[in-house]
Amino acid sequence: MALADFAAVVAFHGHCCPGLAMGYRAAVAAMTRLGLARAKDEDLVVVVENDSCAVDGFQVVAGCTFGKGNLVFRDYGKQVYTLFDRRRQEGVRLAVCWPGVSESEEEQEAWRRYLAGDRSNRVARIVEQTRQRKMAAILAAAEEKLFCFGPPQEPLPERARVHPTVACDRCGERVMAPRVVRWQDRSLCRPCADREAVSL
Repeated sequence: MALADFAAVVAFHGHCCPGLAMGYRAAVAAMTRLGLARAKDEDLVVVVENDSCAVDGFQVVAGCTFGKGNLVFRDYGKQVYTLFDRRRQEGVRLAVCWPGVSESEEEQEAWRRYLAGDRSNRVARIVEQTRQRKMAAILAAAEEKLFCFGPPQEPLPERARVHPTVACDRCGERVMAPRVVRWQDRSLCRPCADREAVSL
């Protein structure tokens, strides 16, 4: 069973970074634990608990995407990923438990300056060297050093369904019927409903 390599994930994502490396390792670890190959359709589904670079690892390695409805986002801000195999009704949950790579005072200061907008050559060089070092450590680490494995903590999500669309009574744009908000006697999209609430 050949899974996508890291170069394919980088090509999809657009750049190398530690977050992407972690997502790649998580996706490969989950697929390997379940003995799976990349999804051709919706047989696999992943629940991700963050919207970081790491998620792209699952899109490439597992073939789970928003468009197919087999990439489910939970906005918890946690480095946790649960991969399910619909055919066998099995799944595995991975939580990142890696303590990370220690940084020198110089590296920490460079990161602070970089995040504050300093893109000077010296700061950019230190930040890039730190990124490369972290990425190499993630790609080389044993799975057990990176992740805590366990069973899924939520049920297998339902398959994606096609819903009818309706026009929002305020802006006229089309919206999926289950996402319509009833506001007084009108059917509104979420942004219009939020604007109505603010205008009160």
